[in-house]
Amino acid sequence: MPTMTDFSTMTRRALPAATIALAAVLGGCDLKVTNPGPLLDENLNTASAVPALVNGMGGDLSIAIGNYLTRGSLAALELRHSGNFAAERKFAAGDIAPEDVNGDWARMHTARYVAEAGLERMKTVLGTGFETNVNTPRAYLYAGFANRFLGENVCNAVFAGGPALPSSTHFVRAESLFTRALTIARVSNNTALINAALAGRAQVYANQGKWTDAAADAALVPVAFRHNAIFSLNTTRENMDLAVQTISRREVTVWNTAWVADRDPRVPYDTVRTGTTITRGQDGATNFFRQRKYITLGDPVALAKGTEMLLIRAEAALRASDLANAMLFINQGRTAATLTPLTATTVDAAYVHLMRERGAVLWLEGRRLFDLRRWLAERRNTTLQGRSTCIPISLEERGANPNVRGAQ
Repeated sequence: MPTMTDFSTMTRRALPAATIALAAVLGGCDLKVTNPGPLLDENLNTASAVPALVNGMGGDLSIAIGNYLTRGSLAALELRHSGNFAAERKFAAGDIAPEDVNGDWARMHTARYVAEAGLERMKTVLGTGFETNVNTPRAYLYAGFANRFLGENVCNAVFAGGPALPSSTHFVRAESLFTRALTIARVSNNTALINAALAGRAQVYANQGKWTDAAADAALVPVAFRHNAIFSLNTTRENMDLAVQTISRREVTVWNTAWVADRDPRVPYDTVRTGTTITRGQDGATNFFRQRKYITLGDPVALAKGTEMLLIRAEAALRASDLANAMLFINQGRTAATLTPLTATTVDAAYVHLMRERGAVLWLEGRRLFDLRRWLAERRNTTLQGRSTCIPISLEERGANPNVRGAQ
């Protein structure tokens, strides 16, 4: 039985068949209509189609991230609910149920599957030219970041109708994918892709508790480096949904979050007013403070950046009780943001700084929920105490996949 994690294959194969049938009917009526819809699957089996195939991987990853950020930010208390959407209200309340995540689950797994299956197609199509093709390391990166994104946000990993596995399975998968991207990018001496692969691998090393390896990779990434998920104003599909919900609408607000008091430049927001009165959100009741990190519907979202690498090094140092270097790395990041240095005389005090710095640096990037989840497990932070800490297996996946119907 096909599952939701396999649905993207089913969709891409079914649509061309329907297109052919429709074209035959219209041809019999001599209406002279050419259907501009999806390509036939076999049309992708050429080297000339590889750039478009890889661009599609990036597009699916952006769609998954962009559509999740609003709800993920509510679940992690980076934003507050000020709208009328039922699922968002439940995420904000810390009560994430299987029936509320069908779309996010499907989009996240589409991004992963399209990248991984696309890599297999590329191996077949390109043959001996696969390793040297300029698009190959990009494809490995998209697959790696799709798995990292899943591992940080879902409660369980599910592959091809199989059983529920630990979410960390995605990190193991991502580590291998980033390593392949790094190897190939180094051969071609592509500095940008080398840095992206190192940064991605540092993230998933850290997520697996491999702190020495994480710090080693992170140390090789420049502080100013940034690798983005791309969005666009071209079509609604390409818009970044969090920007839509805060620029075109007022569904979520920075009001009443931990970030309001100190006006950290990495957490930019405006107090929106109608005359002298604070504007209310879409619900008509909640004060609307608009995030200003994304000021157009086409602004990019960081997948990895050098300032996060400093914090990975800082956390690795703290875990080794190296207070001096931990604060050195934290303050290097603050200097890059033109902020004054912080001080700490104990590892516990430094951890308080670290947790807040990661919150500011990664604000509204879909990363906070996992940080709070892992720190809760380590008893360092109780923000998520009594709340949902991850996305459960979706209701649609449970209905299609008998191997996960009894999963939590």
